[in-house]
This record gives sequence, structure tokens and C-alpha cells, in this order.
Amino acid sequence: MKWHELALNADKNTRHVLGLSGGKDSTALAIYIRDHHPEISEKMEYFFCDTGAELEEVYEILDKLEAYLGKEITRLSSGKPFEHWLKMYDNYLPSPRQRWCTLTMKIKPFEKFVGDDPVISYIGIRADENREGYISKKPTIKALFPFVEDGIVREDVFQTLENTIGIPKYYEWRSRSGCYFCFFQRQNEWLGLKRRHPDRFEEAKRIEREVSQRKFDWLKTEVEECGQGYTWHQSGTLDEIVERAEEKEKTPTLSKKKETRKWQDLLKSELDDDPEDQACLICSL
Repeated sequence: MKWHELALNADKNTRHVLGLSGGKDSTALAIYIRDHHPEISEKMEYFFCDTGAELEEVYEILDKLEAYLGKEITRLSSGKPFEHWLKMYDNYLPSPRQRWCTLTMKIKPFEKFVGDDPVISYIGIRADENREGYISKKPTIKALFPFVEDGIVREDVFQTLENTIGIPKYYEWRSRSGCYFCFFQRQNEWLGLKRRHPDRFEEAKRIEREVSQRKFDWLKTEVEECGQGYTWHQSGTLDEIVERAEEKEKTPTLSKKKETRKWQDLLKSELDDDPEDQACLICSL
């Protein structure tokens, strides 16, 4: 049975939910279902888990999507800002191996939102992806993957966005949605944050600087530590990462040539992250 047949034949008490991150795939999925399966879209509850640390561009695309869908996007929250949870986790910055931010600020609010109701959750993984990640372990939640079943690939996603509400502006310099300090950012994306949102970059530096100081009562001194848990990236501090990105920009390469295509067209030809460098589904789809 096809995904849309399963959806239409579901018990009347089943809730239909689609989580939005402000990223290309979940946004395109909401549009795809609205345009091709309006009877399912009518039943859909759209939600967004707001950490309070999202880029302004994320809120812009959500507002545009809300207008296009003609339905409200429910904003969920953990009830506390990031720095509150950072203290609860002993000032240990999240990392690919310790994704407490996703669990606390995205997954738990989602599971509270659906409760114990029977739920069908629509996930924006594409047909051209080999991607796994947390959806939900609750037995009352069933995941459906419309893009996988219908053969929708990366280029289709961008075309859908171009034909409707436009591609999120942060893709001009960033490969993912999510928090401004997301630890999955590449070096050039941290540089992009510094240039596009210098206030956000300075805020990320401040948080990093504060958690890197460890005080020992018996020595009455402070020792700076660098590495996983103490910096946003294991390769160094944000200043070091940005410095390397700037140096790389200045380094000429034989293959480097002037690019004349629009950034929107360049996006379609880029590759997705390697599997080990993929952000959490609920954050970045």
C-alpha cells in the first residue's frame, strides 16, 4: 500500500503531523503534500521546534510557508533557553556524539506535543539519500517517507521551492538549517556566520569562551581546555576555525575558476553531507 493510501485509510483518531525545521526538505514536503494530496494536507498538523537560537532566515521561510499552506505552524519549545540547558549538562557543549540539545530542545517537546495519541509522522528524507536518524521510538508513532516512495530527489526539492515560496536565503552561505551555533557547521559556514550575522558569531564565541574555563578550587586558577565539549568544533576555537577558512579563501588553486551561475543553481549540483557529518533529522530536514 502506498504512503498516501496508508494515510487516507488511517483511523479517524490518528493524528497526522509534519515537523518543519526551516530546511529545504521538510519545507518542500509540506508544499508537495499540499499541492498533490490536499486531502492529507487538510488533516495535517505542522509544527516547528523552536530553540530560540535559530537564524532570522529560518523564521522568514516559516512565515512564507505558513501563508502558502494557509494553516498555522505550531511553535513548540522546551520552555527554557539553550544556556539554561547548557548549565544542566554541566557546561558541556553538544557535539556529534553528545547531541543533548536535539534530545532536550527538539525531540522531547515533539513527544510531549503528540503525547500517547496514535500519530503518523511525515518525514522529508529523499529518494536519493542514504540517511538515518532519530524519528521516534514511541510505538504510537508511525513514520511515512513520501519522497522516498515517490522518487523525489534533491533537484526536485529545489525546483518545488523555486516554483513556490523560494529557497531559504541562508543556503547562500550555509548547507543546513538549525541553530546559529550548530556544531555540524563547516569551517566556511562559521566564516559565513561571522560575515552575515556578526552578533550571532560573537555570541557563539562568548558561550565557547565561558565553557572552556574550568576552575579548580585547590589551585585558585583557571585552565583553558580545547576539544570536544569545550569548543563548538573539535579542531579548535571559533577564531582558529575562521582564520583557517579565511586562509583557504586566499589560497589559489588550479581548479579554481570564476563561477557565473546563480547560487540557487549551484545548490542543485552540490552533494549532501557525508553520512557521518549529517545533522539530526528533526533539526535539518
